[in-house]
Amino acid sequence: MKTIDPTVAALVTAYRTCEFTTLGRDGTPLTWPTAAQLREDGTLLVTTSLAFAQKAINVRRDGRVALLFSDPTGSGLTDAPQVFIAGTAVCPDEIMTGPNGAEEYWRILFERQPHSRAYVRPPARWFMEWYYLRLLITVTPTDVSVRPPLEELLRAEPPGTATVSDAPPGAELLARFPSAVLGARDESGAPLLMRVRPVTTEGGFRVAPECEVTPGPASLLVHEHNDELAAVRNALIRGELRKDGDGWLLVPSKVVEPGSTSTPQDAIRTLRRVQKATKRYVNRRDLPRPRVRWSEFQALARPRGE
Repeated sequence: MKTIDPTVAALVTAYRTCEFTTLGRDGTPLTWPTAAQLREDGTLLVTTSLAFAQKAINVRRDGRVALLFSDPTGSGLTDAPQVFIAGTAVCPDEIMTGPNGAEEYWRILFERQPHSRAYVRPPARWFMEWYYLRLLITVTPTDVSVRPPLEELLRAEPPGTATVSDAPPGAELLARFPSAVLGARDESGAPLLMRVRPVTTEGGFRVAPECEVTPGPASLLVHEHNDELAAVRNALIRGELRKDGDGWLLVPSKVVEPGSTSTPQDAIRTLRRVQKATKRYVNRRDLPRPRVRWSEFQALARPRGE
């Protein structure tokens, strides 16, 4: 296990979210924003609900993962260095119905995301069972590196523009964000993560990776949240990373966007989808329906000192 320096550990702890990538069946780095807790033993805890269990399934097939702490929104940090962590992960097939084993994780999350305290009380909890049925992923760091702040990348000269008459899938999404997170692989096939400023071309998105990457399956993640981990938006563009002259080109093949909740109709559709996914995970394992231990979550959701 790679020991994380105390100064770097303080940065990791201050970040509200990180980008977490696992390897899909075809080798594509699949990256999503998530909360991660650095534990006293030097491992990191990531959790996922049964409704979005794919990252857990990926870990059980291939434990190589990567985390990038790059967006300091809400942390109070100014010009905070980015932190990249490569590691190996394990995820037991044990459904956690309460916060046991992740008490501090949930306590911190309730503090940093105060609106979520309402989710563990009626009437919201009647619809949120899927969210609190969790799988625990433990990451053991194997490599840790510190990179320049994201602000430094954004202050740099723009990478240029291209004249595009037929924009590829995902171009409109990328245009809404000042940067994106490139998920690629190194020579061994392990995942890499880095912030880039893609340039849209008719053939795909030109990127300038700061690490040594190899051609093959890759992805671009865009995401944002406010200081209290609300107003979340994210999307993932999957594709193939190809050598393009002196640079690299990501040729997109699929755009993945989590369910929208912008209208009541969208919210209902999304709720039904996640509830079905949760039920499917349980049924495929022939398990009895798990019940959330609400009182334990409610205790952790109380502000400290109450």
